[in-house]
Order: sequence, then structure tokens, then C-alpha cells
Amino acid sequence: MTTIKSSYKGDLRTTATHVASTNTIITDAPVDNNGKGEAFSPTDLVCAALGSCMMTIMGITANRCSINIEGMEIDIVKVMAAEPRRIAEIILNFKMPSNSYTAKDKAILENAARTCPVALSLHPDIKQTISFQY
Repeated sequence: MTTIKSSYKGDLRTTATHVASTNTIITDAPVDNNGKGEAFSPTDLVCAALGSCMMTIMGITANRCSINIEGMEIDIVKVMAAEPRRIAEIILNFKMPSNSYTAKDKAILENAARTCPVALSLHPDIKQTISFQY
């Protein structure tokens, strides 16, 4: 069964529709790669997917362990390399909401982030630099 239907719209723009929900996203090539830069680039989506996956798995784990992480935020920096053009590093800085996290809570949450499906699916040459601010 098809999960996503994508379409090339011209001018380095695509749309992708999630079949089950009909939600649609647009991508544009970045300005530094001949695009308009008016939407997420495909490599931006990779980085966003990593952050969203980490937060989702942390949420599942937090619910199971009765740890409140509502309000957690993440700042993500994408570092590109040339020759060949690719993502070289994804820097993820988690800003955890005020809470009295134990050392065990922190270890559980940080392990959940680092072992999310997207993190484990990315090529090992893509450096994942992860920090947590409690």
C-alpha cells in the first residue's frame, strides 16, 4: 500500500501527500542550489524527520515511565558538505521543560532519542551531534 504520493511541480519544487491523512508538504531546492528556498528542502526534511522521530520516541518512552516532557523543544542545524553535496552533520539541541529529572530519567530519555528509527536509518557518515539542556 502506498504511503506517500509525490509530484514534481517544476522549478525545483515537489509536493508530497501522505495518503492516509491527505496532509501535503512542499519542498523547494535551496537558494544555494538553484532553487527558490521558499519551503523546506529535501535535506531539511531529513533533519526535521530526525528531530521529530527523536521527540516522538522520547514521548513514547516518557509516557511509559511517567516523565513529563510536554513543551520540549529542539533547535536543529544542518551542515552540508560538498563533493559530493550531502548532509555532513545534523546538530540537535534539545531544550527540556522545567522538571525534576533524575539521572535515570535523563539516561532513559537520551537513549530513546539516540535509538529512534530515523537515527538508526541514517548513514553512519552523517554525524549526529546531540545535546540536552535540562
